[in-house]
Amino acid sequence: MDKDFSVERPIIAVTGSSGKTTTKSFIASILRTRWIIFESSDYWNRTDHTEKHQDEINFIHRAIVLEYGMAFPGVIQKHCKIIQPNIGAITNIGTAHIGNFNGDIRGIAAAKSELIKGMDRDGHLFLNGDDKNSKLLHTKNFTGVLKKVSIHSPSDYQAKNLRYSVEGISFDLKLSGKSHTFSIPYHGEFYVYNALLAIAIADLLGFKPEEIKQGMNEVKKPKHRLDVMQLKNNITLIDDTVHAFPDAMKGALDVLTKLEGEKKVAVLGSMAGFGDKHEAVHKEIGRYVAEKEIDYLFTYGNLSKNIGAGAREAGMNKQRILHFNRHYMNELNAKLEKIIQPNWTILIKGASGLEMVDTVEYCKKIFG
Repeated sequence: MDKDFSVERPIIAVTGSSGKTTTKSFIASILRTRWIIFESSDYWNRTDHTEKHQDEINFIHRAIVLEYGMAFPGVIQKHCKIIQPNIGAITNIGTAHIGNFNGDIRGIAAAKSELIKGMDRDGHLFLNGDDKNSKLLHTKNFTGVLKKVSIHSPSDYQAKNLRYSVEGISFDLKLSGKSHTFSIPYHGEFYVYNALLAIAIADLLGFKPEEIKQGMNEVKKPKHRLDVMQLKNNITLIDDTVHAFPDAMKGALDVLTKLEGEKKVAVLGSMAGFGDKHEAVHKEIGRYVAEKEIDYLFTYGNLSKNIGAGAREAGMNKQRILHFNRHYMNELNAKLEKIIQPNWTILIKGASGLEMVDTVEYCKKIFG
């Protein structure tokens, strides 16, 4: 264990364009195997939430685990002024809220870099070594310890031999020169990065591999986040109806392609917050659907018609692309009921504001 952290209370802040809540949950679950900790509630990541946390933290908490969200420049800086972390983790730099940064990914990277500049400059920082946009983070003047996690490139904590099943993902990772196998009850390669960040932080704090595995097994999984369920007639349903950003869309489609199923059906909702770039962003997802050779594409919400347009442009059969405007969910559900056959796999992916969880419940009722 690092000497600096043998006596100092760890104050851990997690930010990033996606995966904040899952990473925070992994970290907290592991640390809770040994310590009494303070963990911010899921999605309580605004600065007014951090102010409330400041009043709730007291001497019994051996460690603090917080989630710092932002939609505009200056927000993470304010988080850090309220509670300054000495351990920071940045999951990735994606396009969420890019409409607030004039469409420039460098603006998002600069805003996320406020964690690096606002945390203890002699603390520990953990980054995603595979995320190309994380190279835009402002790490040059950071004087603490910087470590990276990865799957596809060498790093301080590199996962290898990923294995997928209906129950989740397992992978191998070396700690102190010895290989260990870890399992997470999640689907999607991007969740492995969240787990790796948590493992790296726990390793820094001196937690043993057995404690880390125990924490992983006990992690509280957020609802409607790539929940995979088996229905009657071997129909598999994937419920991912909380957030909808491009990287998460692609990750969910990756899960759909990796799971078994004679036919693959993607039901995708509109993505908000992209300003005048919404058409290009949605078409990119459509091209990805075609690239992954998804059998049927359903789109829901007015902007989502561009997902279908992108899929058609990329060569997907237009007869297998169906669009439903907002408030036509009943028609969408009826069409799904008519099309879905035994042994098929269905992904339902959209932001919570679209209430696509209602389609999940409909499928569970009809096919469950």
